[in-house]
Amino acid sequence: MEIKSRVPGKIVRFEKQVGESVEVKDVLIVMEAMKMKQLVPSPVAGVVKEYKVQPGDRVSAGQVIAVVE
Repeated sequence: MEIKSRVPGKIVRFEKQVGESVEVKDVLIVMEAMKMKQLVPSPVAGVVKEYKVQPGDRVSAGQVIAVVE
């Protein structure tokens, strides 16, 4: 499943690494948007397959930022 950014912002860090198992609502990415930290949770249980961004990248709303299968 592709996970998209809900808001424009900047990627701060990854909370889970590629290959790690995640459960529903586990935080994958911490973003900064509107001078606040925004947590990006996993909507599904599975394994983090890849991140489409890197820490420091700016993203737009609706941009694919991670893939969980």
